[in-house]
Amino acid sequence: MSEQRKIPNFLKFLFGAAAGMAGTCIVHPLDLIKNRMQLSGMGGTQKEYRNMFHAMQIVGQREGLPGFYRGLSAGLLRQVTYTGTRLGVYTYLFERFKSYDGKPPGFLTKVAIGMFAGLSGAFVGTPAEVSLIRMTADGRLPIEERRNYAGVSNALIRIYREEGLFTLWKGATPTMGRAIAVNAAQLGTYSQAKEMVASHMALKEGIGLHFLAAMISGFITSVVSMPLDIAKTRLQNMKTVGGKAEFKGPVDVLIQLKKKEGFFALWKGFLPYYLRIGPHTVFVFIFLEQFNRAYFKFKYGDSGTGSGSL
Repeated sequence: MSEQRKIPNFLKFLFGAAAGMAGTCIVHPLDLIKNRMQLSGMGGTQKEYRNMFHAMQIVGQREGLPGFYRGLSAGLLRQVTYTGTRLGVYTYLFERFKSYDGKPPGFLTKVAIGMFAGLSGAFVGTPAEVSLIRMTADGRLPIEERRNYAGVSNALIRIYREEGLFTLWKGATPTMGRAIAVNAAQLGTYSQAKEMVASHMALKEGIGLHFLAAMISGFITSVVSMPLDIAKTRLQNMKTVGGKAEFKGPVDVLIQLKKKEGFFALWKGFLPYYLRIGPHTVFVFIFLEQFNRAYFKFKYGDSGTGSGSL
């Protein structure tokens, strides 16, 4: 393939954001349930939900169908900032590290690229992440304690005005730590799983191959990243009472969580987390691959995989 047949860098970011937003529209209810379950039983109090299905029942009874999409605007903004950045950086670096004969980079290089892409995306996306956590958690609070953000823009403005600029980056450390773990696992193992599945199962390039590779990647990602995700969720949702915060930092969250709720609480809400991250990984990569193919078809009159393919 000639050197000119590449997806422009700005389109890599645009396609990444669009793929993330499309995936989020489908799996947002699971993200909400995951966040609610991770906040349940804080401080050793009685758990609000027995399991994922009980949480879904409670949300449905109390808030109706719209309750499952509470905070969707923040979720979409998160995809524009976080996913757009991380996939844009990843696909750009993936292309740059290809060998001269067009072979993809090795597994360790993919992992390193994924880690850097995740770190970049997490820093850019933390304000949207803080808004998302708070908006999805609001419905579980007593009416008098709810923040009642009108939307993601209202959330960002109020957080800035009421709590200061740096509150928008509250939990940035575990967010970036989680992103490093997620992207090292997700982006690195997706590309590797795709190659292995294609080789061992003789699957051709297509949605079936993308689906299997993404579900394998999603499971590994969930196991590795969930403790950091819980630390991030609790830090970003916490309130400061009388000038004293509930947690000193991400390590304190994990220590208190293990001490008060048990070791396996580090993976509290694993099922909705995996059912969210697995299909979201599937949808994001499927949409991204299709956007890439559509570009080559529109630009060059074919559906070649080109340098923008993962």
